Amino acid sequence: MAAPFRSRDGLSTRPAAYGGNSDEIQLRIDPMHSDFDDEVTGLRSQVRKLRDVAQEIQTEAKYQNDFLNQLQMTLIKAQAGVKNNMRRLNQSIIREGSSHVMHVVLFALLLFFIVYFFSKFSRR
Repeated sequence: MAAPFRSRDGLSTRPAAYGGNSDEIQLRIDPMHSDFDDEVTGLRSQVRKLRDVAQEIQTEAKYQNDFLNQLQMTLIKAQAGVKNNMRRLNQSIIREGSSHVMHVVLFALLLFFIVYFFSKFSRR
């Protein structure tokens, strides 16, 4: 068999030395193609860059996760405050009756008449 697994120039396979039916293969590198060192160095630098990018992504993900956790805690505290204030407001309405609605209606009517008279006198 004349190198059935030949993949690139300079690389060829041969059966393992301790038995021909193993799944292992041995590679023989042709000395004419010595630019593999340059390729390995280039690949190492690319892997290093990818590792740095992955670490930056991990750092950013941790930062955003912490920010979301803080935001969630703030939202929970705000919801508790609103719920507490609503409970107090409801208790106040029950205790004092619904006279505050009458005050709001009277204020709106007073404001309407003030605007009406102001517009009436400003035309002259």
